[in-house]
Amino acid sequence: MEFTINRDVFLKSLSHAHGIIEKKNALPILSNVLIEAKNSKIKVTATDLDLIYSEEISLQNLQKEGSTTTSASILYDILRKLEPNSQVEFSLESTNKLKMISGNSKFNLLCISSDNFPLSDETINQKTFEISSQKILRLLNKTRISISNDETRHYLNGVYLHKTKLDNRVFLSGVATDSHRLSSSSLEIDSNTNFEPIILPKKTIYQLIALLEQDTNVVKISNNKSKIKFEMTSGILISKVIDGRFPDYSKVVPKENDKVLKLKLNEFKNSIERVTTVSSDRKEGLKMIISKDSLQLTVNSPNSGEGIENMKAEFSSNDMNISFNSRYLIDIASQIENDSIILNLKDGGSPALIKDLSDKNSFHVVMPMKI
Repeated sequence: MEFTINRDVFLKSLSHAHGIIEKKNALPILSNVLIEAKNSKIKVTATDLDLIYSEEISLQNLQKEGSTTTSASILYDILRKLEPNSQVEFSLESTNKLKMISGNSKFNLLCISSDNFPLSDETINQKTFEISSQKILRLLNKTRISISNDETRHYLNGVYLHKTKLDNRVFLSGVATDSHRLSSSSLEIDSNTNFEPIILPKKTIYQLIALLEQDTNVVKISNNKSKIKFEMTSGILISKVIDGRFPDYSKVVPKENDKVLKLKLNEFKNSIERVTTVSSDRKEGLKMIISKDSLQLTVNSPNSGEGIENMKAEFSSNDMNISFNSRYLIDIASQIENDSIILNLKDGGSPALIKDLSDKNSFHVVMPMKI
């Protein structure tokens, strides 16, 4: 194998693949990235056995075809430290030695034969469907905030993706919950779209978000009961899905929350940030004292003191008190697109339904705290 490549182009591809690889691996080959050179292209592949990412780069200068695997982190670090826009020459000297030259720098990297690299079958016998990369990115960002970290309930450690119907329209819906809060977001899809309901793991979601943030085109998606494939401009991401049954979340979505609290989004977010400063670990609850045209936020920490903040509000009912985990409210507020945030309440002991006037297909549910 022998080729020359632009440092910036290779570094960008490697940064995408690098995120897949776990820091500690029982199998040394899983710390490596697979490099295959053929047909005037190189293909870069990384896997952790649950997730596989591959990307192709066109080459101006491929002298000799071949393949090998070498340490992803070492190669990534070297490329980062080379001069921007420089040319890098690679040549496979033997089965276990890859020579790399750029300017005055020369490296001999240890390799493991590509025959040992674990590649899963990439075929998914389902029709692909297309979605705007920015729409699926928005759905993932709005739901990931409620993913559970509780390993004992592994089926909550991801986003539940499934088809839903409303008013003769079909949606791809994403839902996540940690049993204290729930986030749901949907985007309209063609009614003939094939999609098996799946739970997408947290690591896959964060890798996908990083890739989609750099993509403005459509994403091709296909899946079956055990894995899902995303084909993007940059490359292809294939992931196993979480084996488990997601709970019937519709039962926890409030239906009778008729007391409407409307607040200026930025004012609300900034007020929470300020008032929670007195709590060193941000674990103390945020008490909301609501009246017709004002809201008082208070945090009382036995160790460090009390914070009080007053702001204007519009409330459609009589005075009411309710308390929440402040972190949950900040997370939700960060995903609201409108200038205002709407909290639909029932009473001080029932969950709140939070809506975004700019996105009718998304909502959040938050359980109150007892203070």
